[in-house]
Amino acid sequence: MPSTNADIAARDLRVLWHPCTQMKDHEWLPLVPIARGEGVWLYDFDGRRYLDAISSWWVNLFGHANPRISEAVAAQARTLEHVILAGFTHEPVVRLSERLVEITPPGLTRCFYADNGSSAMEVALKMSFHYWQNRGRREKRRFITLANSYHGETLGALAVGDVALYKDTYGPLLMDVLTAPSPDCFHREPGESCADYSRRRFADMAELLERHAHEVCAVVVEPLVQCAGYMRMYDPVYLRLLREACDAHGVHLIADEIAVGFGRTGTLFACEQAGISPDFMCLSKGLTGGTLPLAVTLTTDEIYGAFYDDYEKLTAFLHSHSYTGNPLGCAAALATLDIFEDDDVIRRNRDKAARLAQAAAPLAEHPHVGEVRQHGMILAVEMVRDKATREPWPWQERRGLTVYRHGLEHGVLLRPLGNVIYFMPPYVITGDEIDFMVAVAAEGIDLATQ
Repeated sequence: MPSTNADIAARDLRVLWHPCTQMKDHEWLPLVPIARGEGVWLYDFDGRRYLDAISSWWVNLFGHANPRISEAVAAQARTLEHVILAGFTHEPVVRLSERLVEITPPGLTRCFYADNGSSAMEVALKMSFHYWQNRGRREKRRFITLANSYHGETLGALAVGDVALYKDTYGPLLMDVLTAPSPDCFHREPGESCADYSRRRFADMAELLERHAHEVCAVVVEPLVQCAGYMRMYDPVYLRLLREACDAHGVHLIADEIAVGFGRTGTLFACEQAGISPDFMCLSKGLTGGTLPLAVTLTTDEIYGAFYDDYEKLTAFLHSHSYTGNPLGCAAALATLDIFEDDDVIRRNRDKAARLAQAAAPLAEHPHVGEVRQHGMILAVEMVRDKATREPWPWQERRGLTVYRHGLEHGVLLRPLGNVIYFMPPYVITGDEIDFMVAVAAEGIDLATQ
């Protein structure tokens, strides 16, 4: 007998614990079992389909079950599925590393692999700290982060984030960090440009660096978009000023491009819009086109050199993951990079981003929308109780959930962040699908703000 949604959901709830979920909600909020995917669409067991407006947690770039990526993984599986990367190597990881060094900002010349974004952040934090230890700067033990930032949920990554919903419970387990106000342009004054506001906010970061650089390993930022922090956005000028200040004070810059990399903000990497190279760049999510778990931390020869010494000096970076540099993930990533190169994706996305902006523009006049903001293929709509003051709706009212449920009823997967509805679709979305996606969300916003 063919499986049904009800059958799969009932079996699921007997054995699974889902991420980022209050499981009690599923006493009244049905799970959505998915049987297959094709392009921007997900299909359930009962024949309904849903446009994946959020790329299944921001990972899918070129559509579900993309044949070019799937075939590359299948071919690799017939040759080598995995091999230890300590003392051994393989061609896919070498080729991928060569290509990443070529396409990322200048100076990033060394690739260290993990299998998820949080782990890539842990690598960067540990490498930065360890670098200063190896250089004899043992007083450098702290990190500076931005308010409203998010970098993952392992303990180091969680510590350098600042979204209370995820962090507060685990406070006693976390290292102490320094936090600078966010350059998030939602808070700019009337008539103030985003660039001017981001520049003004940098004064706070400059002061922190002036006072604490002697004890700081690195500053950690999500370039241009604080994704889990309600898709708040800022101007590239902040990154330029930050790079200059980090250089002046002898502090590393860690760029968390896990969510914003691979074309999401309109350039292949968000740092390009500021014309900067970080000391560490963390990548995951879109790295494999959403096919398999893989992450990488890129860094410089200068940092690599601080660990390169005789064994007896005990300077090596003793950090590992069992699936480091997995050949299947590397094959998926190589196929993903081929699509970027062969299909002129970044240029084509400019037209799609413009179509998205056009479709969402009327929402700016909605009486309960405080802002419509966009960087490339990421667009967010912030619902507010009072448009004039931007007073938010109480989080307890869960108005975003109304939009989510309306979306599912009408064939669109939206997963709002609190009162923020956002779109981060796969790049294979068509203009008509963009219009449909935004129209369904607009109806949901009307329902949620009645």
